[in-house]
Amino acid sequence: MNGVAVRYSDKLNGRKTASGQRFSQDRLTAAHRTLPLGTKVRVTNVRSGQSVDVVINDRGPWHADRIIDLSAAAAAQIGMLKAGKALVKLEILSPSTAIKS
Repeated sequence: MNGVAVRYSDKLNGRKTASGQRFSQDRLTAAHRTLPLGTKVRVTNVRSGQSVDVVINDRGPWHADRIIDLSAAAAAQIGMLKAGKALVKLEILSPSTAIKS
């Protein structure tokens, strides 16, 4: 699936995610509206070709034009940290696994 990824807001750092974990901009995590929590996903920046593997641990984004929210660490790895958003391709790598808080 393709769509727009955005970077999580810094104001969410430290807050609980839907999985019960505390959100950290330093972890390779993401939010998706429908994928099961704990699913591992490869996110590829369509423009740069750079990829990062993240774990879905939260719900969102809540804007119709976006398909995934990425932590700052994940956004940096695919070269979208400065821009804050990018067109990406998502590939499911593994189904949901138990998330440890």
